[in-house]
Amino acid sequence: MSSKNKKLTPAQQDYQEVQKQREIKRPLLTNCLKAFLTGGLICLIGQVIQNFYIHNFNFTEQTAGNPTVGTLIFISMLLTGFGVYDRIAQFSGAGSAVPVTGFGNAVISAAIEHRTEGFVLGVGGNMFKLAGSVILFGVFSAFVVSIIKTILIMWGGL
Repeated sequence: MSSKNKKLTPAQQDYQEVQKQREIKRPLLTNCLKAFLTGGLICLIGQVIQNFYIHNFNFTEQTAGNPTVGTLIFISMLLTGFGVYDRIAQFSGAGSAVPVTGFGNAVISAAIEHRTEGFVLGVGGNMFKLAGSVILFGVFSAFVVSIIKTILIMWGGL
């Protein structure tokens, strides 16, 4: 027995053994595969959208990224509004949360949840609860990286 179990009473030890026996075994490999395939499918759809912008609207690979991200966020918000994205997230777990579509889902979910409180205080006030920290961290990180790059350029490192 481990040292943690020695400090427990016999009743507590019996309870832990029963709990271990009845604990649901999670299919780790299956969950990882679902997340990988769903995230990969979302990225594939993003690549198709990017190629569409490049070939039909004369964007370059560098400039097609912004409308592609905007389109993916719009699609995820639309799917969240219809309740489809929640089912995708339930199936795939982190596979749907990691790409930029997870950001759109987080923003619109908070807005939908608080819509009964009104558009200004409910939707507007709660829309960026989770996403606000992501935006803040992104802007701050970009600022720090740009300062480091500027310093390296001034010293002749780049």
